[in-house]
Parts: sequence; C-alpha cells; structure tokens
Amino acid sequence: MDETQWARHVAEVAAGHPHLAAELDDHGVPERWSRPPGFPSLVLLILEQQVSLASAAAAYARVRARTGAMTPAALLATTSEQLREDGVSRQKDRYLRALSAAVGSGDLDLAGLATLPDEVAIKRLTQLSGIGPWTAQAYLLACLDRPDVWPVGDRALQVAVAERLGLAHVPNGRELEVLGEQWRPHRSTAARLLWHGYLSRRGRRETNVDLAP
Repeated sequence: MDETQWARHVAEVAAGHPHLAAELDDHGVPERWSRPPGFPSLVLLILEQQVSLASAAAAYARVRARTGAMTPAALLATTSEQLREDGVSRQKDRYLRALSAAVGSGDLDLAGLATLPDEVAIKRLTQLSGIGPWTAQAYLLACLDRPDVWPVGDRALQVAVAERLGLAHVPNGRELEVLGEQWRPHRSTAARLLWHGYLSRRGRRETNVDLAP
C-alpha cells in the first residue's frame, strides 16, 4: 500500500471498532511499521528481544559496521568476543549464530516463508533456537505484511490494550488473545494503531534502522 491507501485502510478498519477509532482520533494514522523480508530484519528482531528498540538498533549498527555486510557468512566470521563488544549478549550471540548457520545451509528458507500460511511460517521459524512466537509473529507482521497477526507476547501491545480499553490490569498473553478476537481479520492493523498510541503517549516513535544487507 502507498501512504494514501494505508490511511484509507486504517480509517476503514477503525470505523468498525470504537476503541481503534479513538486511537486514530487521538494520535492519527500510524506509520506502517514495515521492514524488508530477509536475514537482516530477523537479526534485528532477535536483538530487539527484551531490550529497548533504541538499544537493539545501536547494537545492530555496531555489528553491521564491523561485518561490512549483514549476511550469514559475515556474521559467522565474527568472534563471540567481538559481538560482545558490540553489545550482543552471550545468549543472543548463540541465537544469531544458529540463525546464520540455518540460513546459510538452506535449512531455513527465508524467501520461501512468503509462500506459506501464517501458522506454518511461524512453525518453521520457531523451530530455530532463539526464535519464539513473538519474534516469528513480528517477522510476519512487519516483513511479510500479513494482515491478521496478533503478537500476544508483546509487552507494549499488552499495555496499549489495557490503556485504550481502560482495563483494571494489563492482560497476559492468553487474555490478550481473547481480546484481539474483536479485531479479526485486521489484527495487524489494530496492533499498529495500538502500538502507535502507546508510543505517542510516551513521546516516542518507532526507531528506523538501515536494513540493507
């Protein structure tokens, strides 16, 4: 979608859901959080696990500067000590090396994910150490542009839903799954609207990262 089509789509989805309409009225049309499909985006998503987006972006930039190219071979050519200097934890170092090996060997066909149904693509991704449901769902939403992805393990989304719906407590993943049913089959758009409200209320924006290989 171009910018005009995206704005029209957001307005159409929000029109049928009062809470989303309120989010749109309060904070406007969200940026269409989108990243190119492929290895660099998945590396960044792994780095974003359980840290701030800004911290992950900074670590990604340092690794990219060191390797000269964000490819499986270039990443595997680094040492663990070098990645630690770049801000990559021991655990994420293992995850990134497992990802690099799987993509490099062809065991994980990233291009082929685009042809698979959501649940099958998520299953393929989560078979790899270090890629859980959140990372897989975020990849489908942001990189494969799937329209009905709902990352129930995302803390910001949990808080955003609690704030917008005026809930007495922040829903857990299971509760968020139930709450999200009201926004099918456009849960990806609902998530974007709710994330946008969450960031706007805190004076923050999505962090942009150069994801060229």
